[in-house]
Amino acid sequence: MRIFKFGGASVKDANGLKNLVKVLEQVGYQDTFLVISAMGKTTNAMEGVVNAYFQDKTLLAAALQDVLDYHLQVLKELFEAPDHPIYKDVQSLVEEAKGFLAWNKSPKYNFVYDQVVSYGELLSTTIVSAYLNEVGIRNSWLDIRNFIKTDNNYRDVDIQWEKTQERVSQGLEKGKLYVSQGFIGSDENNFTTTLGREGSDYTAAILAYCLNAHSVTIWKDVPGVLNADPRYFEESQLLNKISYREAIELAFYGASVIHPKTLQPLQRKENPLYVKSFLHPKDHGTMVGKGEGIDPKIPCFIVKKNQVLMKLSSLDFAFIVEDNISDLFKLLHDYKMKVDMIQNSAISFSVCVDNKFGRLEELLDHLKGKFKVVYHEGVSLYTIRHFDAQSIDSLQNGKEVLLEQRGKETVQIVVK
Repeated sequence: MRIFKFGGASVKDANGLKNLVKVLEQVGYQDTFLVISAMGKTTNAMEGVVNAYFQDKTLLAAALQDVLDYHLQVLKELFEAPDHPIYKDVQSLVEEAKGFLAWNKSPKYNFVYDQVVSYGELLSTTIVSAYLNEVGIRNSWLDIRNFIKTDNNYRDVDIQWEKTQERVSQGLEKGKLYVSQGFIGSDENNFTTTLGREGSDYTAAILAYCLNAHSVTIWKDVPGVLNADPRYFEESQLLNKISYREAIELAFYGASVIHPKTLQPLQRKENPLYVKSFLHPKDHGTMVGKGEGIDPKIPCFIVKKNQVLMKLSSLDFAFIVEDNISDLFKLLHDYKMKVDMIQNSAISFSVCVDNKFGRLEELLDHLKGKFKVVYHEGVSLYTIRHFDAQSIDSLQNGKEVLLEQRGKETVQIVVK
């Protein structure tokens, strides 16, 4: 079986779904599993619903109606019959989300987030499945929550691999075309969980691992894996081939094309991963698999924006040693700070973190009791793999460099 993952950009509107059909017609769809993300910016819209629920319930009805209207517009352009059953199906899903918010008693944001935001994927896959059937591409819609089982650490779950393997092995038939959701799973109580932003790639990798899949293809609006994000860097180049190790390094540092968790299960089973353009499906794209390094071997640029750089120094000029560092990492873990870069000297410790869960102020209050703390918000962390002097100069030009760290193959620079 092949696993195809289509992201939100590929199914953002009616034309996107029509193009998805063209892709399947060109590359085939027998014995294929489609993993589909929420349409366009629906995940952001569903986050807006959650925020309205917690912050201002007078905005809740309008936020849900916006989600419904967006999907209804897509339906009008895809289905000629105004009484097609898909309209009722989509309406029912939105009503289901509304019903959950009406009876929910949990005050926990992350729990509510997972229950509500997941409807983006349920809506998109319901529409994609119905449209494929409408144009003669027979498929089976699956609720992926019945297959991918996780713990209940909402918004940041771990996969329960044995249970997931068992359900996937028993529940799927060869030779069919399946349509299902990325990004979501369920815990032991069958509450919905999410795998993290961009988690649909991870879903595809989980399925590939459990099915011993032939390959995974991630369909993007770019020709493949580029050496730099064209939104931030000029003259980006296509990488024809990347080894698992190199791809894991790039993902670890924040390359946006491949989700950081996606590559480990693929590497364990040696499932090849292709990143290809849904606009030019016959083009080769990028292959990630066994081998060494990258082809061509050129500098690869990665940027993480809106980071926080903290410099901690001891109040009494004492050394910052193992005990201090252990305590610091425990605090960073407790306050859910993703560490992207560290550097320490005898009496100072610098760390660049992603304040993903908005708990910076709490952490700073805790740290200021033990350390002198200097911090900068809104900084950018640049990483260059396979750097050379020219690539470093191009980044530093005109920027205030706050921190720099070099290794054999990688340089990281924090700039303001």
